[in-house]
Amino acid sequence: MDKKELNVAIVGATGAVGSKILEKLVARKFPAKSIKMLASKRSAGTEIVVDGQKYIVEETVPESFEGVDIAFFSAGGSISKKFASEAVKRGAVVIDNTSAFRMDEGIPLVVPEVNPHELKNHKGIIANPNCSTIQMVTALHAVKEKFGINRIIVSTYQAVSGAGAEAIHELGTQSLQFEERADIEAEILPSASASKHYPIAFNAIPQIDLFDESGYTLEELKMMNETKKIFSDDKIAVTATCVRLPVVTGHSESVYIEVDSEDVTVEAIRAAMATTTGVVVQDDPSSQSYPMPLYAEGKDEVFVGRIRKDPAHPSGFHMWIVADNLLKGAALNSVQIAEELIK
Repeated sequence: MDKKELNVAIVGATGAVGSKILEKLVARKFPAKSIKMLASKRSAGTEIVVDGQKYIVEETVPESFEGVDIAFFSAGGSISKKFASEAVKRGAVVIDNTSAFRMDEGIPLVVPEVNPHELKNHKGIIANPNCSTIQMVTALHAVKEKFGINRIIVSTYQAVSGAGAEAIHELGTQSLQFEERADIEAEILPSASASKHYPIAFNAIPQIDLFDESGYTLEELKMMNETKKIFSDDKIAVTATCVRLPVVTGHSESVYIEVDSEDVTVEAIRAAMATTTGVVVQDDPSSQSYPMPLYAEGKDEVFVGRIRKDPAHPSGFHMWIVADNLLKGAALNSVQIAEELIK
């Protein structure tokens, strides 16, 4: 793709991720000649202002993609399946932030710090991985390259913003209801389509998305399968447990890995991680320095700390990984993919 000024479209422009994509395009001075904001019919006419520039939201229809060079999709899998092919047919490259195409053969699943070479294989659609997967593979990439990783066990502690603006609102409402000792109403979490809903305020819900017959949730399976695809390693053993916490923004992960050698030190793990662009090692127990979601909000980087050797396994290591799920976990990674395309 030529590094000229490009016509860009954002589908799902009024959502939490769509608005962040616009902000990142503007902040990073992406060479956009025009940015078309697209959403549902009910959102058409909405005004969005970023850096003094006003954008008017339009209804998403097939003709919206005429003349568009890059189309960011972040409006849900059903919308991506309906309109992505329409965009590609009209000459656009689609960068899709949903799970609609991630595991499709022939569609690259890309984290620019890890596997940018996969972009050359795209046929019009590029998939953006799950937010929790992105921050984990970004942090682990250099370790895997240098020492090999044969096993990953991850437990996530995910923010409500990952479930959308309605979940953030419900957390606020439930917090007030809790303080007033009123009945707490739950309609969104753990999943809008679930048969039961539980309060997230002052709670932890060990379910993100629906369960499949294996007993794992779809969110957990996404992490397990996407990690293998991004690392191009079907043999790596990956197991995930995903939990929702009453945190607005910022996903945290407790990650255990086993490397291929017993001679690797904690210092070597730290040093390897520090070589990856966009990874910040924040690991000094003596001064209580470690990553936390409150302080990662609004930051582009992936933060890693609490790196320590497993006392019962000679090649096992534990660590704590935190990132803003709306930025590196979604919007920023999408924009980085577009930047990589025009390099």
